[in-house]
Amino acid sequence: MFILAHVTAPDANLALVLKVLPALVVILITAAICGRLATMVMQPRVLGEMVAGVLLGPTLFGWLFPDAQAALFPPEVRPILYVLSTIGLTLYMFLVGAGLDHSARTPGEVRKASVLAASGIVPSLLLGFGTGLLLHSLLSRPDVSPFQFALFVGGALSLTAFPMLARILYERGLENSPIGRLTLLAASIDDALAWCILAVLSAMHIGTGATGALPTIGLTAVFAVVMLKFVAPLLRPMGRTVARTGRLGSGAMYAVILIPLAAGWVTDWIGVYSVFGGFVAGLAMPRDPKFREILHGRMMEVVSTLLLPTFFTFSGLNTQLGGIAGGGMLLAFGLILLAGFCGKYFGCATAMRGIGFSWRDSYAVGALMNARGLMILIFINIGLAQGMITQELFSMLVLVAVITTAGALPLYKLALPDRLERIRVADQGPQERVEARSNP
Repeated sequence: MFILAHVTAPDANLALVLKVLPALVVILITAAICGRLATMVMQPRVLGEMVAGVLLGPTLFGWLFPDAQAALFPPEVRPILYVLSTIGLTLYMFLVGAGLDHSARTPGEVRKASVLAASGIVPSLLLGFGTGLLLHSLLSRPDVSPFQFALFVGGALSLTAFPMLARILYERGLENSPIGRLTLLAASIDDALAWCILAVLSAMHIGTGATGALPTIGLTAVFAVVMLKFVAPLLRPMGRTVARTGRLGSGAMYAVILIPLAAGWVTDWIGVYSVFGGFVAGLAMPRDPKFREILHGRMMEVVSTLLLPTFFTFSGLNTQLGGIAGGGMLLAFGLILLAGFCGKYFGCATAMRGIGFSWRDSYAVGALMNARGLMILIFINIGLAQGMITQELFSMLVLVAVITTAGALPLYKLALPDRLERIRVADQGPQERVEARSNP
């Protein structure tokens, strides 16, 4: 009798669980189906998962079945999905940072990554800025100046889909190849700078001026130094213990969960998205290969299968693709797409060739860096929420994100076919750039 009364009595927590679990079931089923379909058409599984998130939002599911979507994702469920998605992305980028093979660095890799990062952000920023100035009168809100509007467009186009890029490299086994490490490092720099631009724009929009973002930039640099120079040495004994015993004990498991979550909280508090806190926490992890292998074995599948699709769906729920009608709007969209594509693709390819890679490797990296994924969706959702951009520009930039991301892998495979890719996968250390001479 007591049990029956307990179950039937109103319980807000139980009611919330009974709403969250069906949402997660639908998210995982949809992500699995779309991920499988993506691989069938030669796209990375992560692109299918991203599309699944958008389809579950108002773009398709909410348009066709508004009542069903409202029942599946009611307002009280969305904060739970937000928390899960933030945890998932933070832990995933932690695993990406922890998985980088520090010992496999080639001489001058940091310098080369900086050159690649500059080639990825500067042309995109300039082309996007110029396009923004041209389109200000058509697409901007009246209370946003031409400079702020143009800088926002340039900042959005300078982003690289860091999590998606990492996922593609991991799926193809290239994360520790020379081009894989350079691309990840350069993308992390590009995205960090883009978020600094967003911090400046937010400060300007709320009236504190560009100098209002200086504390954010300074605190981010201090955080990175503390993690890499002070926290990292304290974690080395843990790495040796795990490598010696072959298992993550309870104490080590607490550490590898607590550190990235705390780092994500700190960077969120600073004003930089938690993804960078997770990544820097990963870089601070012990460098022992055995430790990395055990860590990934324990965490990667759960994070990538459960938590990342939740992140994609939450972003999709906040994404509304409005129609782009009329010649002026189509022309504006074409200009934005052209500026975004050319800035990243040709800028990065030219830089890679200039630092000694073959044209094939260079165009492969240009294709990967050109993917924007959901990082740009997060960027523009913030801009829309803060009243910096219009719904029309938001819709155009969503389409830019989808098109550039969908084109990344085909362009990559065009530059680096399977036969040549297998050579890069097999050679995870410094490699001779023979193709630089044989494939002009």
